[in-house]
Amino acid sequence: MKTLNKDKLKELIEKQVAEDIEYKRTGHAVVLVKQGDELVYSGAFGEEHAGVPTPPKMDTMFRLASMTKPITATAALICVDRGLISLDDRIEKYIPEYKDMEIGKLDEEGRLVSLGVSPTQPTVRHCLSHSSGIGTYPIGDKIFNTMGVKPGMTLKSVVDYHANQPMAFEPGKREFYSPVVGLDVVARIIEIVTGKTFAEFVKEEITEPLGMVDTTFTPTEEQFDRMVGMFAVKDGVNVDDYFDAGCVFGNFPTTYFCGGAGLASTPADYLKFCEMLLGDGKRGDVRILSEEAALMMRTPQLPPEVMPVHQIWGLGVRVITMECYARLPVGAFGWSGAYGTHFWIDPVNKIVGIYMKNSRNDGGSGCLTGAMLEDVVSRSFN
Repeated sequence: MKTLNKDKLKELIEKQVAEDIEYKRTGHAVVLVKQGDELVYSGAFGEEHAGVPTPPKMDTMFRLASMTKPITATAALICVDRGLISLDDRIEKYIPEYKDMEIGKLDEEGRLVSLGVSPTQPTVRHCLSHSSGIGTYPIGDKIFNTMGVKPGMTLKSVVDYHANQPMAFEPGKREFYSPVVGLDVVARIIEIVTGKTFAEFVKEEITEPLGMVDTTFTPTEEQFDRMVGMFAVKDGVNVDDYFDAGCVFGNFPTTYFCGGAGLASTPADYLKFCEMLLGDGKRGDVRILSEEAALMMRTPQLPPEVMPVHQIWGLGVRVITMECYARLPVGAFGWSGAYGTHFWIDPVNKIVGIYMKNSRNDGGSGCLTGAMLEDVVSRSFN
């Protein structure tokens, strides 16, 4: 195991975040780096026009967007541990409306056209590894946008809406990111097999046992008061691009417990979740997942012929599989959010890295701020 040089790490992180703010990738950030049992770096940066007091704090709330997905995958693996579901169960076992799913395409006029029933039907594993074809570009985007936003919509109503809608490809034969619906289907299955809402299950089985007091689908008024602003740049000027009141993910109501993107959390809370994953399902005396399930989560699920790149989907996370990804070692895993949140876990060197921001620009899995933090950490070993 290589050891981080704390002085060098501090110097490089603070230089990098200063550049992130200067070049308008964000107007605020919280950065945490932990190695082993030591929090080797903790820093908060911000400006008043970014929508929070200067600087933000460890209890500032951030919209996680797709950093919700690893928590949803964890919830699914809890159900696997308990024998409630199997990763290779077909979706139709729990939601009969997903029987005989068809493959489709968009014609020249952008209309959905069916190509017939898929020879392979989608499973829980397919949904967690972005190989289901459900909710996937471009067909998935069209279906999701057609659904629209409705007051009081729920996880059930969203998943039911997508039943028997065409998939973008035969499950397991390709991979393409499902921003929302693939993980929503899994979250809905969890509701069905447990008899609880997805929000209740996540709270009772993950966030409450881990002491994640600020991780929620339904922030209180006090938590919304601590929610970071959504940084954006308009006409070269930094602005706070406000969300609709009471919304966490886009303008969707918080009655919709979106398994793909619906949680809000704090840096301090999300660190506890990462510590559990680094501990192979256990944090302190609290075990959330069996060691087998925790290892399965960070095991590549797709063969090279389906995803022939240096990072391959595990269950709800990407996993580094080749040394040519120079910033992180083989076996490191994590994910990002559309609003710029980013994390990774390095089991080789016992490192957790977290970069929290909410930004309209420089977001998603390709955000420079997250990539550069990985690079900074990789250059800070003794």
